[in-house]
Amino acid sequence: MNLKGSSPEFIAEVSSNHNKDIHRALAFINEAAACGCSGVKFQLFRVEKLFSKEILLKSPVHQERKAWELPLDFIPELAAKAKETGMKFGCTPFYLDAVEELYDYVDFYKIASYELIWTELLKEVAQTEKPVILSTGMAFMDEIQEAVSTLISSGCQDLTLLHCVSAYPIKPDMCNLKAISTLSSAFPKCAVGWSDHSRSPAVIFRAVHRWDAKVIEFHMDLDSKGGEYSMGHCWLPDEIRPVIQQIKEGLIADGDGIKAPIAPELPDRAWRRDPLDGLRPLKETRKEFKP
Repeated sequence: MNLKGSSPEFIAEVSSNHNKDIHRALAFINEAAACGCSGVKFQLFRVEKLFSKEILLKSPVHQERKAWELPLDFIPELAAKAKETGMKFGCTPFYLDAVEELYDYVDFYKIASYELIWTELLKEVAQTEKPVILSTGMAFMDEIQEAVSTLISSGCQDLTLLHCVSAYPIKPDMCNLKAISTLSSAFPKCAVGWSDHSRSPAVIFRAVHRWDAKVIEFHMDLDSKGGEYSMGHCWLPDEIRPVIQQIKEGLIADGDGIKAPIAPELPDRAWRRDPLDGLRPLKETRKEFKP
């Protein structure tokens, strides 16, 4: 990930809100770009490789997630569309073969919080030597340390960590954004950001402006008709667009920190009070003044 600039990366997480519709999936990419995102992310899973047979036999709710799967043949077109819009294309592999299936198309891999302790997947992803984003929801620091060590020792050279609270949605008072600083101190070679489930502008503003989040990942839906929207953690475009715009505008306002007059101020320097008589403008300006 290119994290050298002052503005954080915004990554739109489509999750399963594409509803297995390629036109809807492509629309997500266009909308994410229009909102000001620098990346878009999908998920590649197969229910039978995600949940154990014991769970699938007992739980119709988990069986129904079959309808949420992203068709593999969508991937090339989605990657091409992301490139066309100037965004990075990422995807979360939820089974081992998915790592290779995605390799030719993704700019980065994302490891979800639930997979943080799956060492075999971490190694497979790291060995591609592509950038990796790792969510850390539910994890203790020793678990994160082990995952980071596994990724780096297996070949990952570009690792971003996301503080995350794995509850959908999560209230602002439970976001614990200060953990972003904890991760930054513990892993100084990693960029650190926030994976949002709050749908709160205040939380995202705070993550960026107070805790210096380098990446903001958020779940997006187009129209409240996506498969996951009812869970309450997905932003609509008109909700997230002004947040991204305001953050970028705020960061532009930082400037270079040099205290000196800028170009629009220069004409008014001549109209400051003259120290000899305390009147405006400077005496030299008075001599040359023509109404």
